[in-house]
Amino acid sequence: MSNQDIKVTFGDGLVVKAECRGHLITTDQPLAAGGGDSAPTPFELFLTSIATCAGFYVLAFLKQRQLSTEGIYLTMSTERSPESRLVKNIKLEIHLPESFPDKYREAVAKAADQCTVKAHLEQPPSIEIRAIKN
Repeated sequence: MSNQDIKVTFGDGLVVKAECRGHLITTDQPLAAGGGDSAPTPFELFLTSIATCAGFYVLAFLKQRQLSTEGIYLTMSTERSPESRLVKNIKLEIHLPESFPDKYREAVAKAADQCTVKAHLEQPPSIEIRAIKN
């Protein structure tokens, strides 16, 4: 497997596991959906990847300027379309302490906007799915 390859296997119940660069990522479904609720759902991981990607860019911005991370955190909320039930809006907020320098407030938001996961959503790749025999 190359660095970009991900191998997916199955566990008990509705558990699905992915191996990525030697890391094991486990997903499950909520109890109400027949799962064991032992891990986030794949869609929750997708949303989390957006938030943590933005968080990485915020962290890099802070470290580059030797600014403290104390009291800084991000929150993300979503709004779904009533018709399609798909997420139609994602809001990321960077919570800054009162002591955070005003001159960096807009710049830290621009840093979060550089998230590569977000960029891929704005210019999505094609996805090819096929079943092959080993």
